[in-house]
Amino acid sequence: MKLTTCPHQKEVRQLMARGQWPAACTTELRAHVDACRACGDLVLVAEAFQQARAESLAAARPVSPALLLWRAQLRRRNAAVERIGRPLLGAQIFLFAVVVVAAVEFAGFEAHSGASWATWPFWRDWLAQLPHAAASQWASLSSGPLAASGWNWMLPAFVLATLALLGGAAVYLATDKR
Repeated sequence: MKLTTCPHQKEVRQLMARGQWPAACTTELRAHVDACRACGDLVLVAEAFQQARAESLAAARPVSPALLLWRAQLRRRNAAVERIGRPLLGAQIFLFAVVVVAAVEFAGFEAHSGASWATWPFWRDWLAQLPHAAASQWASLSSGPLAASGWNWMLPAFVLATLALLGGAAVYLATDKR
C-alpha cells in the first residue's frame, strides 16, 4: 500500500477549515474530489467531524453567563440569610425556654399555695363567672387593697424589666458580628 498525497489536499483542507466547502470551490475542484480517493476521504472524514461537533454543541446547550451570575448571587444570598437566621433561632429557643420555666414556676407556686384551680368544678365556675369578674376587676383596679399598699406595680414592672433584658440580649446576639 502506497501512501501518496494529492496536491489538491491542502486546498481542500483549507476550504474545509474555513467552512467554505463546497460553496466556495470551483467545479474543477469538486470534480477532482469526486475522482480522487484521498481528497474524497478527507472531505468525508472532515464533514463527519463537523457534523459530530455541531451535534455535541447543540446537545450541550451552554448556559449564559448572566444565568451563572444570578445563580451565584442567589447562593450567596441564601448563605447570608442562613448565617443571620442561626442567632435568631438561638434567641427564640432561649425565650421559649424562659417562658416554659416561668409557666412551670407559676403552676408550682399556685399548686403549693393550695389553689383550687386543679379541679374541674373550679374551671367550670370560673369560666361562667369570667365576664362579670373581668368587668368588676377593671372597675376596682385603682381602688383595691393592693393599690392602697403600693405593691400592685411590682409584678408587672418585674415582668417588663425581664422581657426588656431578654429582648436586649436577643437583639445583641442576633446582630453580633463575628
